[in-house]
Amino acid sequence: MRVEKRMGKITASKAGGTAARGSKTYKLSLPSAWVSELGLSGEDGRVVLSFDGESITLRPRESMEQYRKGRLSRGHGLMEIRYYDGNELCTLIYADKTEKDIRAENYTEDFVKTAFGRKELPTWADLGEFLEERCVPRDRAGLREYLEALGVEEYDPLAVILKTKGRMAEDDQWMEVRDIK
Repeated sequence: MRVEKRMGKITASKAGGTAARGSKTYKLSLPSAWVSELGLSGEDGRVVLSFDGESITLRPRESMEQYRKGRLSRGHGLMEIRYYDGNELCTLIYADKTEKDIRAENYTEDFVKTAFGRKELPTWADLGEFLEERCVPRDRAGLREYLEALGVEEYDPLAVILKTKGRMAEDDQWMEVRDIK
């Protein structure tokens, strides 16, 4: 694979809005041929930026279908979680159990009804916290008896949700969880 390199220049300007005093924003112009080749020349233009401490990577944001197909084609274990409020699908989540990575898409503008609120790029840790929020608390009195009644041997939020569908007494939210082969 041939790597094309070019020099670029970062432009700094004062940040506006609610940014802290003295804050700056930075912009970088990209060659139009590169942007077109990545398929970013459309209206959305949204990209995923990654920073590993040494370099910044920019890549197009995959659709849910691209994420699902790509992970399955590499033989990854994938879980699909559909999070509902009543009968309304609010968030679709694909969880890659092999890479411990997730992709989520919201289908409602009401962020209170979504799995991760306003967070656009939730992490594997965020998924764990979300699942635990939809379960009985770890420190609940009588937890052992509750788990036994469910047929769950130890406190595992996913195992509990597979039995309860993540239903809570105080709302109409619930989820369907299935493994995808």
